[in-house]
Amino acid sequence: MEVSGRIKLIGETKEFGNNGFRKREIVVTTNEQYPQHIMIEFTQDRCNLLDSYKEGDEVKIDFNLRGREWVNPEGEAKYFNSLNGWRIDKLKSDTPPPMAPPDNIEFIEPSNEEEEDYNNDLPF
Repeated sequence: MEVSGRIKLIGETKEFGNNGFRKREIVVTTNEQYPQHIMIEFTQDRCNLLDSYKEGDEVKIDFNLRGREWVNPEGEAKYFNSLNGWRIDKLKSDTPPPMAPPDNIEFIEPSNEEEEDYNNDLPF
């Protein structure tokens, strides 16, 4: 599965437990009529994939949808979903960068004759 949008937040890498499990979360805001804020987690070595991105970047993230069951001490089953990212790509902007005006523009003043001819051509 994939989602595209603008990075709203990139969390710090967090480590859990004694086995060194690492997790890093990113929130992407989708570009649609009703934008959604989607949280995706990257785990273990994939946490480093987020190092070259910053808030505001337009990205596409490929992820897997994961679901799990947890049974509480009272025996009641609870279900949780997570989006586990495995690839992120920066999207190219559709708009070209603004062009700077050329440095070699020369303004040429019209001669008096050209100006008189122009004024004589006016219909009023």
